[in-house]
Amino acid sequence: MDGLLHIWWVWLCAALALALVELVVPSSIFLGFALGALAMTVVVGLGLLSNTSALLALFAALSLLAWIVLKRVFKNQSSGARVVTRDINEN
Repeated sequence: MDGLLHIWWVWLCAALALALVELVVPSSIFLGFALGALAMTVVVGLGLLSNTSALLALFAALSLLAWIVLKRVFKNQSSGARVVTRDINEN
């Protein structure tokens, strides 16, 4: 299992799988994990880390960072639902 985490295309496949899960499951958390795995593709491809624990910790940190950035970018997007504050029957 340790050897698989040091192969760049495994991280790319994980990123694609998590992005597909994001499309199927009605939630918005898997996109952060997918972006974290995509960033790990670059890290592992360049050979910047060789420790498995450090790879997993960096994946967790990058996923959290991506999720926070996505929440800030898309926080102003509304669902399109109109909020009624005044009843038309009241005078």
